[in-house]
Amino acid sequence: MPQYDKGAMLKEIKASIEESVDFRKDISDEELLDIIAKSVFEKSRNCYMTIAEKRESVEAIFNSMRRLGILQPVLDDPSVTEIMVNGPDNIFIERSGRISKMELGFESREKLEDVIQSIVSKANRMVNEASPIVDARLADGSRVNVVLQPIAINGPIMTIRKFPEKPMTVEDLIKHGSITEDAAEALRNFVKAKYNIFICGGTGSGKTTLLNILSGFIPSDERIITIEDSAELQINGIENIVRMETRNANVEGKGQITIRDLIRTSLRMRPDRIIVGEVRGPEALDMLQAMNTGHDGSISTGHANSTADMLTRLETMVLSAAQLPLEAIRQQIASAIDIIIHLSRMRDKSRRVLEISEIAGYENGRIILNPLFVFEEEGMNTETVKGALKRTGNKIVNRTKFKMAGIECNI
Repeated sequence: MPQYDKGAMLKEIKASIEESVDFRKDISDEELLDIIAKSVFEKSRNCYMTIAEKRESVEAIFNSMRRLGILQPVLDDPSVTEIMVNGPDNIFIERSGRISKMELGFESREKLEDVIQSIVSKANRMVNEASPIVDARLADGSRVNVVLQPIAINGPIMTIRKFPEKPMTVEDLIKHGSITEDAAEALRNFVKAKYNIFICGGTGSGKTTLLNILSGFIPSDERIITIEDSAELQINGIENIVRMETRNANVEGKGQITIRDLIRTSLRMRPDRIIVGEVRGPEALDMLQAMNTGHDGSISTGHANSTADMLTRLETMVLSAAQLPLEAIRQQIASAIDIIIHLSRMRDKSRRVLEISEIAGYENGRIILNPLFVFEEEGMNTETVKGALKRTGNKIVNRTKFKMAGIECNI
C-alpha cells in the first residue's frame, strides 16, 4: 500500500468536504466531525494509516475548519502560557518561562488572517488595514493582541496570553517563591482594610495574576466593578460583581467606549470597590479621583520598572488628561494610593514581588515612599535567583484604615 503525504492528503480531504457540504446550513460540530471522520477513513483505504494517525488527521481538519487550526493543540496545552505568531511561518510558544519555536506554520498568510478574523469577530471586535491594531479575548479568557500590515511589516502578528483554567492562589505564589507568607498576610490585611493598592511591573511580570489573587481577599458581601480593555480577570467568590470592558470605534469612527467612560459610569453604580485592569493614559486621573471620593479598597495596575518610576508615569498620565499643576497631581496621587507593589520577571524567568511600599504622604514637593518589604538577593547565580522578600523594619504610617476595619496588624 503506498505511503501518503499527510499535508497534501489533509488539504485534499478538506477541499472535498468544502465542495460537497452546504455550509449555508447550520451544521453542528458533531455533524462536521462525523463527515470528516468518514472522509478520512474512506481515504485510508488507499494508503496505510494507524488509528492514531487517523485520529490526528480528523482533529487537524476539524481544527482548521471550525477552530484555530495549528494553534488549537497549543491552546489546549495547559503548560503553554503564551503564543507569539510573527507571520504565518514564525510561531513561538512559552512554557515555564522558556520560549521555543514551533515546527509548524500556517499554510498561507490568508489562512492566518482567517483565524485572526474568526477570533476578533467572536469578541465583537474588528481589525483591518484601516484599523490594524486590536485587543480581544478568547472564550476561555485568554488575551489576544493583533497587529496587521502595513503596521506590522512581517505581519500579521498575533500574541495570545493564556490564563490557567484554575487561577493561581496566594499559596501558589508562596510555593513558587514569588512572595513570603509574611508579605502575603500583609497584603491580605491591606485588602480587607480597604487600602487603595496599585501594582506595577514590566510585561509578563505577573501583575494580572497578583491582581486576581488580591481580589480574592475582598469580602464576598461587597459590590465590585471591574473595568478592563479586554476582560481577563478571574474573580471568584463574589456574587455582586459587574464586569465591563472597553469598545473600539466602528468603521465610521463612532461608538468608542474608553476606560475613562467606564470609570465615570461605574461611580453611578454604587460600587464598594473599583478594579481597573490597567491604566495607560488619561484614565489615571479618573481612577485617582474615584479612589479619593469614597471608593476605598480599589486596585489597579500599570507598567513601570520600579515604584518610583510608576509614580512618575502616573504624573505623566494625569497631565495628558488635564493641565494641572504638578504639585496638585502629586498631592492627589499621595492621597489616593495607599500601597504600591512592584513585581519583576527575573533573569531566571521567575516572577517575584520586589517591593511593597506605603505612600506615606507628600512633603517638600515630593511623594514620600515608605518601603515595608524589599527583595534581597542572596548570592550570585546566573541560572537561579536566590533571595526573598524581607521586612525592612519600617512601620506603616497611615494606620487609620486598619483601626476602622478592626484589624490588628503588626506591620
